[in-house]
Amino acid sequence: MRQFSDQATEATKGREKSSNLSSSVENGLSESMTSRAYSKIKHDIISGTLTPGQKLKIETLRKDYDVGTSPIREALSLLTSDHFVERIDQRGFRVAPVSETEFEELLKTRCWLEERAIRESIANATTEWEEQVVLANYRLSRIPRSDSADHFVANADWELAHKHFHQTLISQCGSSLLLKFCGQLYDQNIRYRQLSGSKAYPSRDVAEEHSSICDAVLAKDADMAAKLLVSHYNNTSKFVHRELSR
Repeated sequence: MRQFSDQATEATKGREKSSNLSSSVENGLSESMTSRAYSKIKHDIISGTLTPGQKLKIETLRKDYDVGTSPIREALSLLTSDHFVERIDQRGFRVAPVSETEFEELLKTRCWLEERAIRESIANATTEWEEQVVLANYRLSRIPRSDSADHFVANADWELAHKHFHQTLISQCGSSLLLKFCGQLYDQNIRYRQLSGSKAYPSRDVAEEHSSICDAVLAKDADMAAKLLVSHYNNTSKFVHRELSR
């Protein structure tokens, strides 16, 4: 009788273990689908495929991204926290609008935070970090800004290398929270930078601006590096403001 009881107990534990494993797998799949939906929707908002103020219908998004309803809702909630999406009372979601006022606030905050971050990074400089900065700048310089020689077409590879360069510049600041905030502001800024498109780049030597910042970092000239970085952002902001005011 005791043997039967022990066997029953073991069987129950087995079922519970199997159930827990199944639940863990399901949760993992759900998180994976949510992450995929989040990344795709965020990319389309940043690139302008989903335009500012556009209504985001769950059913349409579900079909477009081939993801279930729950992951889409969860992704939209995350994007709301990141200020890429707005919740419209009880009527659903829409892409967050853009405005000159918001861009000015974004620019100021980004300059404040990244100036501190690059100063701290230079203060904490190591040979390994300096090598990473040089390598990031070199790789960026080898990638064309546009996918077309005839007219401007944003190059996704350049965008990735550009973000990596700017993140590397401040990666030695010693604050994971500061890096997180700067990363979020960078992504928000890309939305606005897309508005300037071809207008902001042929008239500028962006590669030279990057190299000048890199040189100041290697010289451990924190004042010059911060000045050049802020100037780099302000140069782009002039074109973005012009487009927003039209």
